[in-house]
Amino acid sequence: MLAIGIVAFVVALTFALLPLGGGLLAKSRAALAADASALAGADVAIGLSPGFPCEAAAEIASANGATLVDCVADGVIVTVRVEVRFGAFRISSVATAGPPG
Repeated sequence: MLAIGIVAFVVALTFALLPLGGGLLAKSRAALAADASALAGADVAIGLSPGFPCEAAAEIASANGATLVDCVADGVIVTVRVEVRFGAFRISSVATAGPPG
């Protein structure tokens, strides 16, 4: 009887922790998308790629399953905020990129 109780507890605990793991994965996806978007925008801002910094950032965010919410290009420094949906939640991440120094 004790073994059945332990197995039931482990199964219940597993199902309770699954959403937490999904949320952590979504946060990682948002951070990855923000970093990549900021780098793409900075590449355009310093002239390595053609186009407009925020348009490049939006394209890369979309390619990574995120939505660009905010983009500020201040000279060669680009700061972005992206969102990733996780169920009914929106998980956001911010990143800044530019030349070293």
